[in-house]
Amino acid sequence: MFVINKGVSRFKFLIYVLPVIVLISLIIYVPFIMSMAYSFTEWNGISREAKFIGLENFKNIFVNDSSFQSSAVFTMRYSVLFIIIINVLALLLAVMLDKKLYSTNILRAGFFIPYILSLVIVGFIWRFIFMQGFNALGEITGWNVFSWSWLGDAKLAFWSILIVSIWQSIGLYIVIYIAGLQSIPHELLEASIVDGAGKIKRFFSVTFPLLMPSVTTCVFLALTNSIKVFDVIVSLTGGGPGGATVSITYDIYKEAFQNNFYGYGTAKALLLFVAILVITLVQVTFFKSKEVEV
Repeated sequence: MFVINKGVSRFKFLIYVLPVIVLISLIIYVPFIMSMAYSFTEWNGISREAKFIGLENFKNIFVNDSSFQSSAVFTMRYSVLFIIIINVLALLLAVMLDKKLYSTNILRAGFFIPYILSLVIVGFIWRFIFMQGFNALGEITGWNVFSWSWLGDAKLAFWSILIVSIWQSIGLYIVIYIAGLQSIPHELLEASIVDGAGKIKRFFSVTFPLLMPSVTTCVFLALTNSIKVFDVIVSLTGGGPGGATVSITYDIYKEAFQNNFYGYGTAKALLLFVAILVITLVQVTFFKSKEVEV
């Protein structure tokens, strides 16, 4: 009787789960396998038949495609700076906002509100600020910084994208770090005070090691989001000036949907997937090894 009931429960479980498995397969796994197949073909995304060319797409990417190489350099620079700056700032702000102040809740909400907005909308808003708002501020204050061509100069355009991305998403990282700070046992902090540890030593010897799970999560999110940066570039600079702010994802988009080299674009997308997979596995493994159990 027990075996029958166990078999019936497994059958019910399969009935409930099967629609979800089918839906996920149709939306994610089947298109992924199809894109892997298209990466070995020459196809414009429109014609009914795709010409199989083997590894020719991948050979062209590494040998002849200077745009992919420049976009890879841009993405790596952007990712490194985004990961470092946003985690340092978010941690500092989280430590300050974790204190009991009258304005703590208002400040937390103020930092988190931009994260609710879409990066596309944020990009258009900041594009207006860089082009129109800064001109008005320059006339009022007379400061030269507001007269710079923030979107017309290649170096400034890079920093513009970085600043807007950090401004929009830092609220999420602050929330994660605050949750991590509040989960640290007060007994350990009180014991370190009794032992005579100062604020700085107490932070790096007690607080930060116990905060490593939050650091692992934030670095992982910052890494994956920075490598996939796309929407803020489309709305803020459009890849300009002169292609100086083209990321790998934006280069893939242009190749597949603007130039109609769909097979070539999917080959680049497959390389990006492999790169993200390897980098995130190394990152998570490294930071997990640094975590301390309470």
